[in-house]
Amino acid sequence: MTTTEPEAPRRRGRGARRAARLEQTIEWWPELTRGIPYLDIVPHEQLLRIHDASMSLLEEVGIDFRDDESIEMWKAAGASVDGYRVRLDREHLMELISTAPSEYTMVARNPEHSVSLGGRKTVFTPSYGAPFVLDLDNRRRHATLDDFDNFAKLAYLEPAMHMTGGVLCEPMDVAVPHRHLEMTHSLLVHSDKPLMGSVTSRERAEQSLHMMGIVFGHDVVADTTVSTSLANCNSPLVWDQTMLDAVKVYASANQAMLFSPFVLGGASTPASTVGAVAQLSAEALAGVAFMQLVRPGSPSVYGQWTATVAMNSGAPLAGTPEIDHINMLVGQLARFYGLPWRCSGGCSSSKLVDAQAGYEAARNMYGVLMAGANFVLSTTGYLESALCQSYAKVALDGEQMRMMYRLGKGVDMDELDPAMDAVREIDPGDHYLGTQHTLANFETAFFMPELMDGEAYENWNAMGGTDANSRGIEMIKKKLGEYERPSMDDAVLEELTDYRDRMKAEIPEGLS
Repeated sequence: MTTTEPEAPRRRGRGARRAARLEQTIEWWPELTRGIPYLDIVPHEQLLRIHDASMSLLEEVGIDFRDDESIEMWKAAGASVDGYRVRLDREHLMELISTAPSEYTMVARNPEHSVSLGGRKTVFTPSYGAPFVLDLDNRRRHATLDDFDNFAKLAYLEPAMHMTGGVLCEPMDVAVPHRHLEMTHSLLVHSDKPLMGSVTSRERAEQSLHMMGIVFGHDVVADTTVSTSLANCNSPLVWDQTMLDAVKVYASANQAMLFSPFVLGGASTPASTVGAVAQLSAEALAGVAFMQLVRPGSPSVYGQWTATVAMNSGAPLAGTPEIDHINMLVGQLARFYGLPWRCSGGCSSSKLVDAQAGYEAARNMYGVLMAGANFVLSTTGYLESALCQSYAKVALDGEQMRMMYRLGKGVDMDELDPAMDAVREIDPGDHYLGTQHTLANFETAFFMPELMDGEAYENWNAMGGTDANSRGIEMIKKKLGEYERPSMDDAVLEELTDYRDRMKAEIPEGLS
């Protein structure tokens, strides 16, 4: 579905061409169906060594589930339990994870925006959790609820963004006990794509789920997957009560969860690529297995968020070769386990939208695409190792994401015969610019960037001589200025807003 805004008065020349590129168009690209091979980085027998190392960790060392209710569930399931330490027999673990689906569908508020992931399907989602923004005036400041609303709108407008997301930024002007209410309300109102729910307490997860029920219908949300939410392991080898409570809430309603150790290679894992993968895989598999205890068959996504650590400073890094290796190994393991998997995409540790931000994000995304991730979190806007969300980078990364989508689709061999007809249409030494084939295909044959500038220096200078950051800001201002909220039944919106306001009135702001 493509909707184009009313045509503006016509302008001539280079400025007109630039304005045409920036015209607001609301498009929807379905989830990516992969058309290129996976990159399996190690032979199968070496993959089995990593698998065996993970199984040995869970059998011999074990993993902590620091929650009394969860421990009772593990005891009832027959696991070896010592205090909060759970040791999992590999056969038992593999039996549990085998009940998790290899693919699942998220139903959107707008059915046209429902998406499937797993197998050869990939979805792209926004960044998560930044307390700071680099705003439209190039100022770094605390994020606000207005920023959150803006990022929800931008996720809705981005063609290749398949979810509205979750904690698009931390709205620091809203009290922590009320943030989940405002964020869930914003995600549901400003976009009609699937979303992520709150995971910071059992009650907040329940309230997020209730708000989804107001919009989708409580009977629908009790069984139909409309969201995929995040569960981070505390590496090394700890699942805490907060995350486990959220898993219980969402799993009970058949909502999907991402079991994603948030690891710093060399700090919270061994200083080894394969050692890090063996540990984080054990952590993620234990989470998937627990979700299957709660509700067998509930959608469970395996994977990780990984940064390597600069060993001379402790600072997290993005775009390094080892992150590519980790993603490729995790992807290969996910296919071995028959599980959908996630990782993070356009990550950067840069403080500005500069060359470092661009090459780190593009390198990360390229490795992710080669690895075959099904759920790519943090595809747009990510700076400072997840501490800052940049408006300009949202636009620039969005274009990169569309190019990755195009790359991932692969080549269309049906194009070959018509192209050869075009070769026969011209004389040797001639050009193709006026051929029927070119006229029919010039808009779609090759990706045409909106924000990457390829003009001659003189043309670029005449159009203002702007850098990528400035062009990104210009695009974001235009998009936000032309945004129109997707329709929602007035009675549903009133009930949703009333619930948010009642909960805010009942929950003290000072509650932790």
